Amino acid sequence: MREKIRVIQYGCGKMGRYFLRYLYEKGAEIVGAIDLNPALIGKDVGEVAGLGFKINVPIRSDAEQVFSECDADACVIATRSLMPDVYDAFALAAKHGVNAISTCEEAFYPWNTSPALTNRLDRLAKDNNCTLAGSGYQDVFWGNLITTLAGSSHTIERIEGVSSYNVEDYGIALAEVHGAGLSLEEFEKQIAQSDSLPSFMWNSNEWLCSQFGWSIKSTGQKLVPTTHDKDIKSETLGKVIPAGHATGMSAIVTTVTNQGPVIVSECIGKVYAEGEFDRNDWSIIGEPNTLVKIARPATVELTCATVVNRIPQLLQAPAGFYTTEKMPPAEYRTYPLHFYVEW
Repeated sequence: MREKIRVIQYGCGKMGRYFLRYLYEKGAEIVGAIDLNPALIGKDVGEVAGLGFKINVPIRSDAEQVFSECDADACVIATRSLMPDVYDAFALAAKHGVNAISTCEEAFYPWNTSPALTNRLDRLAKDNNCTLAGSGYQDVFWGNLITTLAGSSHTIERIEGVSSYNVEDYGIALAEVHGAGLSLEEFEKQIAQSDSLPSFMWNSNEWLCSQFGWSIKSTGQKLVPTTHDKDIKSETLGKVIPAGHATGMSAIVTTVTNQGPVIVSECIGKVYAEGEFDRNDWSIIGEPNTLVKIARPATVELTCATVVNRIPQLLQAPAGFYTTEKMPPAEYRTYPLHFYVEW
């Protein structure tokens, strides 16, 4: 008899609300929920997810206690965007032998941007026979979409991508990483001059190279602030961004491979002005040329659905930090998640 997959939700804010509902509707058993926001602590998961009823699982702030008390199979980490900020959550899950998957954009392929932390987590996960990974919107729309299209190419000289998203939809962690709300002088010091700050496309470019089997000759990035000529109110930052201040950033990452193809990708994350919307455009230049444009992708919902759909593959992947380019493409789950796992 198949058992339901037992899940801990780590982070119950803007993204976590979708995760809680998606997990419940896909047949997972939510056994624990963690968040540090005082406004959420003590609330029932069913209430926060908008299910219309309680499931008798309160949101708690003591992550160690939640893991100690819950016999979980998996944990969804939806908190921060960079590996140093999610390391403790990953390590806690691994220490308890719980498979974990995160929306942390750097976790998508962190081997070269945070090698020490990633290798430490890889060892910890292997020692405790569990799997850690990163996934989300980029898994499909900056990853497998591109490699699938490449399957119809005879030659590839260059891959170009542009993706835009509203940082308001993701929470304060992502907004801060993009420099939203900073003056241009502050942006230059805190964001543009930081060699250690990988933009999200950096990790996605390296994910693509790994799946193609390309070795990297060089990777460089340019971080440029986005601005608007009028004041913009940011609910996420809790303030008005003055005209001329950074509303976010455009990150252009150029990856040159030893095999010849070059990947140039740009992600634009900012607080949207009226009339702006998400986009995802990719070109594969070679023989033949291929262009795909996805207008107004629902990036939040797509992120959460991709992560939830990945959970059966996470549970069956080898132990360690196992990035998703080594897994089969994310799949739509018609039936409850546990139907797709051989226990």
